[in-house]
Amino acid sequence: MVIDKVTFTGSTLVGRKVMESAAKSNLKQVTLELGGKSPNIIFNDADLEKAVNWAAHGIFWNHGQACWAARSRIFVQSGIYYDQFLAKFTAKAQSIKISDPFHKETDQGPQVSQIQYDRIMGYIDSGRQQGATVHLGGDRFGTEGYFINPTIFTDTKPEMKIVQEEIFGPVGVMIKFEDEDDVIRQANDTVYGLAAAVFSQNLNRALETAHKLKAGTAWVNCVN
Repeated sequence: MVIDKVTFTGSTLVGRKVMESAAKSNLKQVTLELGGKSPNIIFNDADLEKAVNWAAHGIFWNHGQACWAARSRIFVQSGIYYDQFLAKFTAKAQSIKISDPFHKETDQGPQVSQIQYDRIMGYIDSGRQQGATVHLGGDRFGTEGYFINPTIFTDTKPEMKIVQEEIFGPVGVMIKFEDEDDVIRQANDTVYGLAAAVFSQNLNRALETAHKLKAGTAWVNCVN
């Protein structure tokens, strides 16, 4: 075989097949990027407006179809700050304009295919069935195309599919935490380790938390 290395970005299922094929041929080097369920950690001293805007960008950008960008597990410190964040995050999601992706004023277009649309709606149905609360969205936008309203889940539990599995759509999961130890434990409770984000005006705490996360890339007070 003249190919010495393969790099693949895609699903875990196909990634396994790529690695298997590489092993059966010339044991070529393989680099795999197989999705993510990245945590977005927001402490109660974070700049509220910036945290809300970055959280919305992280999960709703490109209709949620970005494994490296989507911070779909949104951890917010419990208390009054959580309530304030949820209210502003909800308003931000409601302001997203869904339309033709070729229009300049459009924020969110359709999902890539019928298969992906059905997959996302299946996860939303799973969240309902497992007892999570659909705080916002959870349904189709319009009557044509693969448009899904920005969706926010609350009252989730760690074992739920919407918490553990990559949805790859405009679906955010809100999760409360008490302190640093609690959020690190919850954030690392995943098979994924692609990326993470931490928001706090205390940079020492933000950096210490970031270094304890099992993630290849961690951003502080922003996302990419």
